[in-house]
Amino acid sequence: MTDFNTLQLEHDPRGFATLWLNRPQKNNALDAEMIGEAIRAVHLVNADPQLRFLLLRGRGKHFSAGADLAWMQASARLDYQANLNDAHQLAELMYTLQALSIPTLAVVQGAAFGGALGLISCCDMAIGATDALFSLSEVRIGLTPAVISPFVVQAIGQRAARRYALTAERFDGQRARELGLLAEVFPSAELDVQVEAWVANLLLNSPQAIQVTKELLREVGNGTPSPALRSYTEQAIARIRVSQEGQEGLNAFLEKRTPSWQEKTP
Repeated sequence: MTDFNTLQLEHDPRGFATLWLNRPQKNNALDAEMIGEAIRAVHLVNADPQLRFLLLRGRGKHFSAGADLAWMQASARLDYQANLNDAHQLAELMYTLQALSIPTLAVVQGAAFGGALGLISCCDMAIGATDALFSLSEVRIGLTPAVISPFVVQAIGQRAARRYALTAERFDGQRARELGLLAEVFPSAELDVQVEAWVANLLLNSPQAIQVTKELLREVGNGTPSPALRSYTEQAIARIRVSQEGQEGLNAFLEKRTPSWQEKTP
């Protein structure tokens, strides 16, 4: 475990990490310190070749209630340049998390408001409690979800993003699943059990292949064919087929045996 004031970064011996938002007494509200620590934590995760994927979770009752009240009060007294610097730090967190080389899974309970919805949208996958509550609440307090908006639009689409950003309506986990923000929802009491099921499933997969696939999908984007994209995809499959892990996976499948990365899982 790495020491932080507002976070906990835990390494599981099975080969993944969990980054916990750890201000439960403040409903895991985001402030400058947490954002800075989260940027550092994501860089640490990205630099660790032993990690296969990352879980993003919140301690306590809520995933994150959005921006910390005291931080917002302080921001209101700052000039334009200081506010721009704050926005740059938040953007750095979002873009760094979105660009992480390994897969990311957000696990959501309780409230996920404002910037917290941005964090979820930056993750590759998300699951949550049926009674979780989501809101792009910025317009209620005279602000706008500027920095997080590209990621929210990618996660739920332009039309839904316009509705919820302009109305600041709250919606529950079931609606979040319908929008595509969450892949699955479960009763709160079952959430931890379901997290373990997702972990077990991810651990079945080749560590190299899931990283290469994440990079592939980033390059593919919206899937518009082009000569450059065709060439990229052809090279991607050729490279992984001749790689050590690709050869191991193919041989294990043909020989009807367990691949080495599953054997190493405790």
